[in-house]
Amino acid sequence: MKSLRELYRIGKGPSSSHTMGPQKAAKIFLEKNPSAKQFKVTLYGSLAATGKGHMTDTAIIEVLSAAAPVEIDWQPSVFLPYHPNGMKFVAYADEDKVADEWTVYSIGGGALSEGKGRDDMFNTPEVYDMNTMSDIMNWCYETGRNYWEYVDQCEDSGFWDYLLEVWHMMQQAVERGLNHEGRLPGPLNLTRKAPTYYVKASGYKQSLQSRGLVYAYALAVSEENASGGTIVTAPTCGASGVLPAVLYHLSRGHNFNDTRILHALATAGLIGNIVKKNASISGADVGCQGEVGVACAMASGAACQLFGGSPSQIEYAAEMGLEHHLGMTCDPVCGLVQIPCIERNAYAAARALDSNLYAAFSDGIHRVSFDKVVDVMKHTGHDIPSLYKETSEGGLAKGFNIVK
Repeated sequence: MKSLRELYRIGKGPSSSHTMGPQKAAKIFLEKNPSAKQFKVTLYGSLAATGKGHMTDTAIIEVLSAAAPVEIDWQPSVFLPYHPNGMKFVAYADEDKVADEWTVYSIGGGALSEGKGRDDMFNTPEVYDMNTMSDIMNWCYETGRNYWEYVDQCEDSGFWDYLLEVWHMMQQAVERGLNHEGRLPGPLNLTRKAPTYYVKASGYKQSLQSRGLVYAYALAVSEENASGGTIVTAPTCGASGVLPAVLYHLSRGHNFNDTRILHALATAGLIGNIVKKNASISGADVGCQGEVGVACAMASGAACQLFGGSPSQIEYAAEMGLEHHLGMTCDPVCGLVQIPCIERNAYAAARALDSNLYAAFSDGIHRVSFDKVVDVMKHTGHDIPSLYKETSEGGLAKGFNIVK
């Protein structure tokens, strides 16, 4: 598996696969072709189907237009073989002469791939020897250590400083979202809910107040993401509200210090990395189970560790967080990361706390392993028709016009 630096990426929303990835690709292509007289970018499949709502064209044009005019060609019905989020960049030396062209894929979480395996320019080193939860859990029991200690063993010496920056960014996203009022950008005219939920939660008894605050924190980050604010992919932009909400809530409600939170972040990242390696975290590839479902698994495992769960209980919490999102479609209304994405983050954050509690009451022994659920999620995602995988052609999005 790759470094967790590639899972936790700090950047601007609203979409890691539709905004962060394409913008990064545009920067790379511009560096190779700074003297181009014109650019043409063709967007395929899911990237084209929901790209306008996700501001894909804006992200690309913002970069390339500094050098030359840009034409965007939308091809939502054409799916390239490697991944549904395909792009082709073409640079012209003059009106008709092609100087360079490049096909690349935005594969989720802000990551890019040329689809070339070992020869891929984005093929960074593997820093983890073990790629399954069962192998890592066995290592934990054999060595008397925990998941975060395996992360510590594999990552470089500056990793914990980077993770501290990630934690600071997550907290800032929560706090900005709680203080921002008004409507979200786009034609849906949605009003931000996080500030209201936060105020209302304070009026309830402790048991309900706790749940209300978790909702507020998840809404805060998700609304910041939807408005193009700075967030952390965990594992994606569309699911970026779940893990920060749970960790922010537990750090303040139970006085966990930063060191404990960073250890929980490491464990959560390991859980997300296992899914990224063995299945997918791309909504265009496997549906929302790969985004919000994985985020819930990450937050479930992190919470269980904070409350002293054993390696098997942490694995169980993560398994439930993902299992009970199996089959979840990705059907953003008008291609925006707003409906149903924002509410899903809030519900998944609450479900993560429930998964932790359920696992904590158990002895950690259960029949369906996390690795099994990851495999099932992968196959389920590939069985789901493309109209339910970030194309806005089916499900909740059906009947709404794609943003022009």
